[in-house]
Amino acid sequence: MPPFLDLLAVTPELLGFGEPTHGEPAFLQLRNEAFLSLAEHGYRSIALESDRTAGLIADEFVRGVAAVTLDRALAEGFSHGFGAAPANRDLLLRMREWNARRPVAERLTFHGFDAPVELESAPSPRHHLNQVCQFLDLDRVTEIDDLIGDEARWSETAAIWEPGRSVGRSTDAQRLRVLADDLLTELYLRAPWRSAGWQAAFVHATAAVALLRYHAAAAAPLGQEERFGRLAGVRDALMAENLLAIRSVEAHRGPTLVFAHNTHLQRHPSTMTLAGTRVSWAGAGAIIASVLGDRYAVIAGSLGASPALGIGPPAADTYEGRLQQENSLPRYLSTSDIEAAELRTHDHRYFPLDRAAIENADAVLHVPTGVDPAVLADRIAALPEVEQLVASNENGSPEAAWGDRFFFVGPDRRQPFATIVEQDVPGFDEAAQLDRPGVFRLNLDLGRAEFERLFGFPPKAFEEHRHEYDFARLDSLAPHPGYAQYGFASIVMPGPHLLPEVDRLLTVAYDRAVRRRERAARRTAE
Repeated sequence: MPPFLDLLAVTPELLGFGEPTHGEPAFLQLRNEAFLSLAEHGYRSIALESDRTAGLIADEFVRGVAAVTLDRALAEGFSHGFGAAPANRDLLLRMREWNARRPVAERLTFHGFDAPVELESAPSPRHHLNQVCQFLDLDRVTEIDDLIGDEARWSETAAIWEPGRSVGRSTDAQRLRVLADDLLTELYLRAPWRSAGWQAAFVHATAAVALLRYHAAAAAPLGQEERFGRLAGVRDALMAENLLAIRSVEAHRGPTLVFAHNTHLQRHPSTMTLAGTRVSWAGAGAIIASVLGDRYAVIAGSLGASPALGIGPPAADTYEGRLQQENSLPRYLSTSDIEAAELRTHDHRYFPLDRAAIENADAVLHVPTGVDPAVLADRIAALPEVEQLVASNENGSPEAAWGDRFFFVGPDRRQPFATIVEQDVPGFDEAAQLDRPGVFRLNLDLGRAEFERLFGFPPKAFEEHRHEYDFARLDSLAPHPGYAQYGFASIVMPGPHLLPEVDRLLTVAYDRAVRRRERAARRTAE
């Protein structure tokens, strides 16, 4: 049973899993573990803060559609650049693997629930309207093109922030809203005869309507601060509408996990300071909570430090600082167990915990720190007599290894017992795809006995089992793709939840290195 389910008063239909900032990989990695664990307990879908229409492509990959490759699913199945996150690659692959070995009723579905907008820009509805017309076999391309005109007049940033530049309340835009509404009606009229593909066409139709609503809001003659709050609120309202539609589709199959920034999921109003003015609006979570009541629950994300984002440790008297002192590993807490504390400084990268966030959440997930190569290196270097070598031009290392870290016991540096590498070696070691931004791998010399205990076969038999492993998967212990035959194993981007196991494996590798050094010393003495 996932530990956080015990903290919830009731089993929700929609469970929000929040992150306090975008860009800290730990939350996505913990989300993956949580979702796959929830799938064992009846959850059948996940919805991410990503364009809903793009999510249709990612879901095709998850369902095993051969025409959709992983590369296409990552490039086209996410918005806002989220397809580049390594943990999102893992999520799609793990869902696809689950579905391949489960009956239809137990298969997992991927959804995006965001509107197809950025806060500061939004395209025209052309693509979505054409998709619906194609499904309905209607030729209205010329009419749509004439009404939309130059795409740039819709997508430029000025169209969002300057009411006079927006086309959102023009005659053309009004006619497009009528056209979009007519297409929705036509979809319903044809539903009894066109069930195959209907849901995808419906998603595109509602996306077209959403874009037209957003552009209309952008055209409202409001001041800058009021304008920001209005646009943020409209976007969250569109998110809430999408989530309710997703629940309508998924209601008969099981609960849905929703992953997004805390501000989109929290029950209380969202706020932001803009040009010295505090702006407030109802987020998607506040809207959903008012509709679903206790059928909606939310876990608020909390963060100590993030090496990836350059966020240092919190002050000891803040909410996050106190949570840091109590435990060094990620953990779920009941909100009633969190005592009052000071508010951490908000630097626009991280939205800190405050009393309202705690009181309006069902639980809190606190992550003390993200893990990067430096965090791991400090952990290894703290072992007795360990020396670290960072490959560079100055110490004569080959260019392909520059920046990689090698750890030895003692100054003789005969053989590293651990390494941290951040780049592929073309033609030799490319399976982990280490050239992805922010990706690194911990390698450990575990020896034959521990290797066989972990993987069920000796190092010398590795080639017979190579095909069983995805060497690019995060948080997964695997044989080293290049040195498995010598007893080496590896983990790509181990998250903070894996640190206890990392420490255990480090002890195995370190003890081997110590014994190897002692044997060498005895031979020298003899």
